[in-house]
Amino acid sequence: MEAFTEDWNASQFWYDDETATVLARQLLDGATDGSRIAVVSAPSVFIQLKNLLASGEYHIRPEVKLLEYDDRFGVFKEFVKYDFEQAIKLPVELKGSFDRIICDPPFLSQDCQTKAALTVRWLSKPWIDESFRLIVCTGERMESLITKLYSKAGVRTTNYEIKHAKGLSNEFRCYANFECRAWNWVSQS
Repeated sequence: MEAFTEDWNASQFWYDDETATVLARQLLDGATDGSRIAVVSAPSVFIQLKNLLASGEYHIRPEVKLLEYDDRFGVFKEFVKYDFEQAIKLPVELKGSFDRIICDPPFLSQDCQTKAALTVRWLSKPWIDESFRLIVCTGERMESLITKLYSKAGVRTTNYEIKHAKGLSNEFRCYANFECRAWNWVSQS
């Protein structure tokens, strides 16, 4: 990720290597050659997915797509240009085909979060499928909106602490529709 400097004006904040690796591993856990993984606005996780799959540690070859606004990532064949303002203006072959998705909406606004959720829903296989994994990483102040937008997928707040490479003053949370060794759900008050 060192080759891709963050642009704070574009709300780009990369995860540190440890966080990106933990998130990537959760997308790969239980995946198969037939799995499809969508990485929406989280390029540091995408890079870690590529690194893990190239390391020889995993003997699966799921299909991975990076949906990202920043054209610099066009150097990767998996890149798909994505603008949350045009939430479903995407190649039709992506619709309803992903069983593992991570999304980190670029802005902490209701508009951005809602449009990103529309993208996730459009990309997703049925949310009732037990193998479907969804991770959403965003600000703590978005918690009630996130749990509402993704309630049918079973997304809840986890206790996993997201860390950014260059620090970030906003409190960040990881929301997911599953528990794992890396996190548990926190009690809802």
